[in-house]
Amino acid sequence: MKVRHYKNKDRNQVISLWETVFFDAPPWAEPSVLLDKKLSVDDLIFVAEDNGKLIGTSMAGYDGHSGWIYSVAVDPQHRRMGIGKQLVVYATQVLNDLGSIKVGLQVGTENSGAIEFYKSIGFEIEDRVNLSKFIDL
Repeated sequence: MKVRHYKNKDRNQVISLWETVFFDAPPWAEPSVLLDKKLSVDDLIFVAEDNGKLIGTSMAGYDGHSGWIYSVAVDPQHRRMGIGKQLVVYATQVLNDLGSIKVGLQVGTENSGAIEFYKSIGFEIEDRVNLSKFIDL
């Protein structure tokens, strides 16, 4: 298994994986649209590949100070094998190389499995309230 930067040839496999893992995502988070929007900004997309098959992804964002990790997804048949951890470590290293001093991520409060996973690899819950707003232009 190898973690590497996304390549254009990965597109269909990334979309398929996201459709499987994020099956309950809202309509505005359609995988092909999200992928295109991300690539229009930067290429901080990473994949885990095993024998030519894409089995995991992560994305990162960097604002010049802090980094964020998004869309960590591991094929259900390949979970609990350290792939998610390797994807997060890889993304964190890329963000560190860019100059990030801190890495954050968001997890739904009901997703206890993901929360425990991130805590197990060193992330801590911060006392914050996340606010957001859909923009109507």
